[in-house]
Amino acid sequence: MTLVEVAPVSGAELAEPVALLEKSLRDGEPVPGAFGERFRRAVEAGELEVLAARKQNHVVGVAVLAYRLSVSLGGPFASIEDLYVCSEARREGVGRALLEAIDERCAVRGISYVEAQVEVDGAELFYAALGYEPERKVRVLSKSLFIIDQPRRR
Repeated sequence: MTLVEVAPVSGAELAEPVALLEKSLRDGEPVPGAFGERFRRAVEAGELEVLAARKQNHVVGVAVLAYRLSVSLGGPFASIEDLYVCSEARREGVGRALLEAIDERCAVRGISYVEAQVEVDGAELFYAALGYEPERKVRVLSKSLFIIDQPRRR
């Protein structure tokens, strides 16, 4: 098994990890330009962190973390917004390496609570094997809103 290296990326280094997420999560459709710029600014500001997992110098996995404050926790927490491992690199320790890197990055920031929402069958077992537990009495609800493009305010 080849060594997996995980490191945060920013600036021009975001291109390859974001392209992998677009390929896997958006069927290859690029994110809109305005979103891409907003994403880059959020990474630069430290609101988001992108971790790239590399094997033999190729990105084979990506995790996107959002850092937030919580009144109920009385402190910061992290949310795993996206985590993806290329199909050819699954079951080779890439996902585990990403989650271990997340633990390390959160510890540096003094974050003791990390959450992840899962959609894919089997993902819940993967997270559980690494210490994640289902939240009791918590359900995720969502609503899609129709947004009309409006000119930006200055």
